[in-house]
Amino acid sequence: MKNCLNCGEVLVGRKDKKFCDGYCKSAYHYQQKQNNEDAFYKEVDIYLKQNRRLLKAYNRAGKSTVRREVLLEKGFRPDFFTHYWKNKSGDVYLFVYEFGFLRVRQNGREKYVLIKWQKYMAKSISM
Repeated sequence: MKNCLNCGEVLVGRKDKKFCDGYCKSAYHYQQKQNNEDAFYKEVDIYLKQNRRLLKAYNRAGKSTVRREVLLEKGFRPDFFTHYWKNKSGDVYLFVYEFGFLRVRQNGREKYVLIKWQKYMAKSISM
């Protein structure tokens, strides 16, 4: 007799059955994914790609301002970035590859100033 790969219960039914129900199947595969060491890196990569896509979409002109909640509703994760750059005023722009953002407050609203990486910024890059 075969047992469920997740809970160990005896399986009844088809010969090739591996799980007793959909819950056990889902729980087993979720646990397998969590145990995978590369899962963390894949998840971070997904967030970085999503952030880059959103910053690119909202910054076609090279510099723009967008309300913070607009980006967050689209799935933007400001805690995932690749590097940062500090300008002469002391503002710290966070970058996702070549697209940067700075959180500001204008007219009582949280916004992001979006910029694109420029060559002169390389002199003072921080990683």
